[in-house]
Amino acid sequence: MDQMHGGGAGRRVKVVGKVERLDGQSLTYSEFVDRFMKPNLPVVLTGLTSSWPSCEDWTFAGPDDRRRPNLPFFAQNFSSPRVQVADCSAREYTDHKRLEMSMQEFVDHWVRNSNTVSSSGHCEASSLYLKDWHFVKEYPDYVAYTTPPFFVDDWLNMYLDSHPMHRDSDIANHKNEVNCADYRFVYIGAKGTWTPLHADVFRSYSWSANVCGRKLWLFLAPSQSHLIFDRNLRSSVYDINEDVSEKQFPEFNKAEWIECIQEQNEIIFVPSGWYHQVYNLEDTISINHNWFNAYNLHWVWNLLHEDHKVAKEYIEDIRDICDNFEALCQRNLAANTGMNFHDFFIFITRFVLVNVIELYHVQEPEDAKVNLPEATHHYVYNLMQIREVASKMISADAFSIENLCVISEGNRSAMSDVTKILKDDGFRRLWMTLSEAYECIRRGQRILYEVRYLNQEGCLSVTCSKSDCNVVDRITFFMREIHGPEDLVRLIDTALPER
Repeated sequence: MDQMHGGGAGRRVKVVGKVERLDGQSLTYSEFVDRFMKPNLPVVLTGLTSSWPSCEDWTFAGPDDRRRPNLPFFAQNFSSPRVQVADCSAREYTDHKRLEMSMQEFVDHWVRNSNTVSSSGHCEASSLYLKDWHFVKEYPDYVAYTTPPFFVDDWLNMYLDSHPMHRDSDIANHKNEVNCADYRFVYIGAKGTWTPLHADVFRSYSWSANVCGRKLWLFLAPSQSHLIFDRNLRSSVYDINEDVSEKQFPEFNKAEWIECIQEQNEIIFVPSGWYHQVYNLEDTISINHNWFNAYNLHWVWNLLHEDHKVAKEYIEDIRDICDNFEALCQRNLAANTGMNFHDFFIFITRFVLVNVIELYHVQEPEDAKVNLPEATHHYVYNLMQIREVASKMISADAFSIENLCVISEGNRSAMSDVTKILKDDGFRRLWMTLSEAYECIRRGQRILYEVRYLNQEGCLSVTCSKSDCNVVDRITFFMREIHGPEDLVRLIDTALPER
């Protein structure tokens, strides 16, 4: 099946396979996990978007049953103050140059370019690509789509819907800023716009649905990712179709790529650590989520660990004159990677507590509405994966007694008092959302969640049948304070005594 393929003008790459394509309606959640999520393999899923309002509202009929972007609808209904746009004709470091403009300005630019005819007689396509639009956060009352059940175990966006990413005042975003508020995006680009070679943020999974249009994806498996880096393993190839320097990237020509043409109404699952370059073959609108959970949590920690080493090396020469060298490393890590060790630890602490609560309910027949082996397995697996990551974190300098004594008050209060965490509205919202997501997975369908309120007393678990549930008291009886990864490991071991 070896062939040479040029995804655009310029250099050709060696394509050795294609991404598998399956009917999403005939695939169960457990099959998706076993065949794609756990082994970390890409797949295209069909048949999952037919009920989405965006497929009608955001598009209009074109020739040959192809839908086209309904740009006036966006300009009229979603007049975001500013949207982020990439200029695909201009490089800035490892990405395209980014601009900000109003939605109306973006639409006007698109229309103006589509009406411009070049000297060869062809219409000039816009090189501007609207990216990373936090649509769900900006327009929460407009339900454009429903996340398919395969992707609802999304710890990243669940967490950011109820918690800030950063607690340190000097790195935390302003409360009113949308940046880092979630990782659910809308992309809108004309034919010919593209995204340079990259692996996704936090080495997360992603899923991307074409509301209209077609995309060409070229993937490189993680086992070959070293082939696209320079001799120092510092910088990677920007565009696989340009004339890649053999001197700078001596092993690039050995890389073997997997190809996929994603059609209208198809969803592609992008696994962790797979580098990819993407081209819009038609005018395209897509919905994209970055996400992670227990199955790829180790990818997130491994990236943080490696990026921390780089951040540390970069400022090593000022260690002796720095009041708190590790704190500076953590600030730089948060700025460069989007999360630091403390942010990540606070994150996984919440998911340990939620999973312990849910495990308690499915293991207590008299307390629970369900007592399914697969539910028990799900929570146990989650806790074991977090335990594995937390065990690796114990030796990190950021969690030494010396450094924990000088962390910010925001971080200390967020990670220490278990009773305070369990009563926090943000935690209760996270608990409720995760419980509902797992109920959706168990039922294997999109469900209308029960109307439950954060100000109600007692247990928020979907599986709980007791009005006087004491699960919170049981957890705080075993552990009242969590000061670092070692305490988290002990809490998990208490919850899983026979494993």
